[in-house]
Amino acid sequence: QVQVVESGGGLVQAGGSLKLSCVASGSTFGMFTIGWYRQAPGKQRELVADITYDKRTTYADSVKARFTISRDNTKNTSDLEMNSLKPEDTAVYYCNFRRTFPVRGDYWGHGTQVTVSS
Repeated sequence: QVQVVESGGGLVQAGGSLKLSCVASGSTFGMFTIGWYRQAPGKQRELVADITYDKRTTYADSVKARFTISRDNTKNTSDLEMNSLKPEDTAVYYCNFRRTFPVRGDYWGHGTQVTVSS
């Protein structure tokens, strides 16, 4: 099994910055795509950004140019740097490790709350 733990959430004013981090432990063999997702109250969970094992990235349109995802393959960690935060970024943010090789697997953290005040 793989355990995923997020950290770094909190309360910030609009226009501010936060950095979220996650780390995976346990059976972390193979190749993973790491994704950051968020879920606001009353809304579906949505993909914010993801990064493949070879560090190709994708971003939701709503966060492009404001958020940056990164990873360290040697440490099984990922960071999500969030700048120019807006009240609509308020959500619980989840880190996902999705193993693509040699066997598939999907592992989620418990989430970390990000609240952006106006």
